[in-house]
Formats: sequence, C-alpha cells, structure tokens
Amino acid sequence: MSRTFARQTAIAGIGHTEYSKDSGRSELQLACEASRAAIADAGLTPFDIDGMVTFTHDTNAENELINNLGVREVHWMSRTPNGGAGAAATVQHAAAAIHAGICKNVLIYRAFNERSGQRFGAPGGAVSNPSQNSYMPYGLRTPAQMYGLWYHHWMLARGMTNADLGHYTVAARAYAATNPHAWFHGRPITHEDHQSSRWIVEPVLRLLDCCQESDGGVAIVVTSTERARDLPAPAVEITAAAQSDLLGGMTLTNYYHSDLAEFPEAEGVARQLWRDSGLVPDDIQAAMLYENFSPVVFMHLEAFGFCKRGESADFVRDGNLGPGGQLPVNTHGGLLGEAYIHGINSIIEGVRQIRGTAVNQVSAVEHVLVSSGSSALILGRG
Repeated sequence: MSRTFARQTAIAGIGHTEYSKDSGRSELQLACEASRAAIADAGLTPFDIDGMVTFTHDTNAENELINNLGVREVHWMSRTPNGGAGAAATVQHAAAAIHAGICKNVLIYRAFNERSGQRFGAPGGAVSNPSQNSYMPYGLRTPAQMYGLWYHHWMLARGMTNADLGHYTVAARAYAATNPHAWFHGRPITHEDHQSSRWIVEPVLRLLDCCQESDGGVAIVVTSTERARDLPAPAVEITAAAQSDLLGGMTLTNYYHSDLAEFPEAEGVARQLWRDSGLVPDDIQAAMLYENFSPVVFMHLEAFGFCKRGESADFVRDGNLGPGGQLPVNTHGGLLGEAYIHGINSIIEGVRQIRGTAVNQVSAVEHVLVSSGSSALILGRG
C-alpha cells in the first residue's frame, strides 16, 4: 500500500449503541441504530452511502441494512475474515474502495448479542473447520483455552507471570471507571482484586484477564479526506492501514510458527505501518490495542517497538499505559473494561482521541495507533 492510498481517506462519522449484557432487541436493530448514528455524525443521509464493510461473522446481511436504513444503491460490499483480528482491516477495505473511486462513502458496521444470544466464550459445537481438528477434539474448546497455550509459552520466554498481567488490567479498568459508555463505569479495581479473581486457564489467565461478552453495535463512515473536510465533524485521517496473515498462522491460535515467543502478524503490520506512514513509535501519543485477553497488550507493545523484547512487563508495571503515562493505552477501558464489540469500539475511541472529544482525553494527540493483531491502522489529524 502506498502512502497516498491512506492519506487520501478519512473517518467522517462514528456511532454506537449502548453496551450491555441484554440488549432486548435484534442484532439487525443494533446494526441499524449504530449505522444511523454514524451516518448522522458524518452529516450525511443513508442515500449518501454507497459501500458497506463488515465481518464474515456478522449475522446482518447487507441487503437487510440497505432496506432498513434506506440506502439507495451500494457499489461495494466486503467482509473481513472471522472476528477481532480483522477489526482494523475493515477500515483498510473501506479506504481501498474510496481510493479506487468505486465508492464515495462506505459504512462499516458490527453488531451482535454475544452475551444474551450466543455466548462468545462458551464451548463451540461440532468441529466444522478441518484446521481445528488438530486441537479442538483434545479439549481446547473455548477461546481462553485455545489462546492460553500460546500465551503461556510467550510469557515463559520472558519470565512473566500472571501478576505482571494485572498491572494492565488495573489501568484498563481505571479508564473504564470514568467512561460513562463502559460496562464497568464507576468500578475500578486494584492489583489485589486481579490476583484474587478466579482462574480461567491456570497459570495464565484469571477472570479479570478476559474480555467481556457484550451486546451492542458500532458503526463508522469512511470517505475521502477532501470530502470529509466539508462535513461537520473534524476529519480523522487514515494515515496508514495494513494487514498481515502469514504461512503457519491460525485465527484462534499461534501454534505453528517457528518461534512461538513472537507475534509475527503484529510485527508484519508494524513494519508496514511505520514504512507507509513515515512515523516511528515515538510519534504515537495513544494506542488502542486489541485485548481479547490481557497478554495481547504486552505482545503488541513489543511487536510495534514501544519496548524491546522482554521489557513489556516492566514498561506496563511502571505506569506507562495508564492516565498520564508515556503511552496511554485503551483509554476507553478496552475490551476488558468498556465492551467487546470485536475491536470496532476501539477504533471509534481512536477517532475521539484525534477529535479531542474522548472522556479520558490525552493531550496534544496527533497520531493514534489502533491494532487488532493481524490488522492495524494509524489515525491522524485530517
């Protein structure tokens, strides 16, 4: 991807429903509510939307949104693979369609009832994907179990323990406690609370290391940078966007790479982002790092070069991620503290930071990194 590709596109609108454990309405209604909010935030109408992007896992058919929102004609539809790893890729897809001249305004949406409907963290049914036959029949049935093996190896290579993870979760909940949109608003925790929470995968993950199961919807409108400057909300430039899926990689696990103490997908998108943006880690004032489980934050910090291999535990312990820290991370509370909408809610927090409208606003923000592992983007002032 050339630098021109991204810098010519921008996020013009964001919207979301409330985040809950029982929405009381259909996933389609959640998608429509979030989409209408994002379109209105951009100062547009549904007639202005001519492209749509979502996840392969989303249950909401594009034609249903077209009919329920009143969109006149769509020229581009695409879906990013699976779940949260493709969160940032949705923005890349939308930006590609804008840059290619296929669309003028692309709607990104993600909505589900993953707590009141089908619980995301519950064991799955029969194995349908042949690639999962190497581990699921042996008892690895939940995301925590599947990821736990990889995390344990990664942590052992660095001499980390579960107590190290607790310093991140305390920071995330501190942000969530002041965020009225967060499920854990008004409910900070201490490191002792973290260490007292029950084991989910011993000795790696405790309950407070795990993301939430949430009901809700989030939507984003992407357009050209030139068009965004004429719209009411401040334009948020898509400075760079990247994906990296590698030989030996897996969606839910990382068992088959040659070095299990690395995160090569995140390293791959980091190389692309720094190359295409011309920026370096010191140019980032805040980061929204996908954390279905707390170890991923530490893995991102090393993969993107915010600290060296083996230094992430000390970097987090020293308070660098919390309010007033060197690199504020997940200032909305993250997927642990705000809600788990597959990382799309982290993208709109990045937009708010650039706009200067975040609840936990970081001062003098010029660039925000948003990463979901095998896809990532950098947002900047338009």
